[in-house]
Amino acid sequence: MSLTVLSEHRCFGGVQRFYQHASVEIGLPMKFSVFLPPQAEHGPVPVLFYLAGLTCNEETFMIKGGAQRIAAELGILLVAPDTSPRGAGIAGESDSWDLGVAAGFYLDASEAPWRRHYRMESYLTQELLPLVLQVLPAQGERVGIFGHSMGGHGALTLALRHPDLYRSVSAFAPIAAASQCPWGQKALSNYLGNERSSWEQHDASALMRTMQSPLPQGILIDQGLDDKFLTEQLLPQEFEAACAQAGQVLQLRRHAGYDHGYYFIASFMEDHLRFHHRNLTS
Repeated sequence: MSLTVLSEHRCFGGVQRFYQHASVEIGLPMKFSVFLPPQAEHGPVPVLFYLAGLTCNEETFMIKGGAQRIAAELGILLVAPDTSPRGAGIAGESDSWDLGVAAGFYLDASEAPWRRHYRMESYLTQELLPLVLQVLPAQGERVGIFGHSMGGHGALTLALRHPDLYRSVSAFAPIAAASQCPWGQKALSNYLGNERSSWEQHDASALMRTMQSPLPQGILIDQGLDDKFLTEQLLPQEFEAACAQAGQVLQLRRHAGYDHGYYFIASFMEDHLRFHHRNLTS
């Protein structure tokens, strides 16, 4: 498999890298970023995948999230994929910031013209994760996932859909009920068609309602109360209610004064990394 290092930077005693490879699942080149903590020089370490939100890419988290210092302390390998295919050549795929490029929603599209390349769920679970475990010093039995906004939706839904892969999950301001909000309805109808039962397979709240305590180590979510998307798009109360119904342990922390951006994310990043470290090493 052809894997190209685009750049490499020393960082907190570890190494920050940016990669590109030819993706079989996507059918196009894909980029992802990795932070290797100092401990990785001596053997495999736990690995934590971060899924970014709308308009972001594989660089956003590594530049803005403020995660490397604590990851270096704890010995966690960080991986951040891009948020969609690039260069699919689909008419109109760059016309909207909430559909198409940088808005893949971490699912496999079933509808034309998206279904050929927009296969983010299969890319993450069947290609990128095995690739990381093959070429990097990562422990396959200690894999976590977290994300922000659209990426929080992705982290929650992928953890619920693939409990055999992910041992720990958290989110910042996730789209918690995708089938009930405008962002989700636009993406799901375009990618999956108009059958709402298929939407619910990619809606964290709907998935949780079908389960019983699926994630015994608990879920951590942080939400800013000054987030302009809170009322219309994010709907954390729906996920909270679904967790209560399912008997799922959930720590949903609401923070006055915080908005939707990376100042908010960076403020609570250490808490999330320590949460995952406990879950992945216990």
